[in-house]
Amino acid sequence: MRLAIDAMGGDHAPEEIIKGSLEALNYFRDMEIVLVGREEVLRGLQGKEERLKLVYASEVIENDEAPVTAVRRKKDSSMIVGLELLKKEEVDAFLSAGNTGALMAGALLNLGRIKGIERPALAPILPTLNGATVLLDAGSNTNCDAQNLVQFAVMGHVYAQKMFGIERPKVGLFNIGVEEEKGNEVVKKAFEELKKSKLNFIGNVEGRDIPYGVCEVVVCDGFVGNAILKSMEGIASVISQLLKEELTRNIFTKLGALLIMGGLKRITKKMDYTEYGGAPLLGIKKPVIKAHGNSKAKAIFNAIKQTKNFVDNDVLNHIKEEIESMGDELSV
Repeated sequence: MRLAIDAMGGDHAPEEIIKGSLEALNYFRDMEIVLVGREEVLRGLQGKEERLKLVYASEVIENDEAPVTAVRRKKDSSMIVGLELLKKEEVDAFLSAGNTGALMAGALLNLGRIKGIERPALAPILPTLNGATVLLDAGSNTNCDAQNLVQFAVMGHVYAQKMFGIERPKVGLFNIGVEEEKGNEVVKKAFEELKKSKLNFIGNVEGRDIPYGVCEVVVCDGFVGNAILKSMEGIASVISQLLKEELTRNIFTKLGALLIMGGLKRITKKMDYTEYGGAPLLGIKKPVIKAHGNSKAKAIFNAIKQTKNFVDNDVLNHIKEEIESMGDELSV
């Protein structure tokens, strides 16, 4: 597998991106990584590893730049050069921790959408009590219609099926109540269409249901999805901090902490977003993965691992087949 990585994207680029990439090369012996970035940053890596290739790009798209403007003006940015490599099929996938909006805009302009998908969706994996749940959309589309939500559900179904190994993953529609009549007109319409589909649709789910893992796929618009994602990250961080404070309060709590240290480490690992890699842009014609903007080496390594699984499981072709097989069901 050949993977292009944006060495300049993210809060801790380029050092942590490079470190995570080198760790992945040591772990995956059947992978070639192409780091894309400024020459002065990457030059020192020349010849360091046989399966590490370097492609130079003179520009960087910053996080505070307007996505579409940046994509059009910065043709020689690490992000756009990486997407071009994917377009030309010189690599099998592209990974970036950079500007999310620019990555989506660049992927749409350079690679295009899967036929039958009106809007691609960002699909991160959330840790839950029962394992993990795919959330989509998590920020790409703030305004969606019922058709978009149904298409998200189909893509999430295939993604969970192939990545989690579940034949019929449960699909839930995010709402302010579980009752069928709850929600705005868009959500109500999407509910009716999902109920008629061949998906394993379990109905509406509320925010409190998600951490319990009541379903493997949660569908919502990008505004709501991003709020869910950031809220869960914040809550996990607060719980971790509170536990640390309480367990180090005095000598007795410290002794108690030693006795349960193994369990605490397992809980912390399960709730750590860096363990779950990146979020694919489902609906784009080729594999594009968005790593968390705050990713350090560990998160980059896991995002690379997830990208490899995504490509090895041929998720995009399975999505294409599912979209074709459902046909009119997706035309709400």
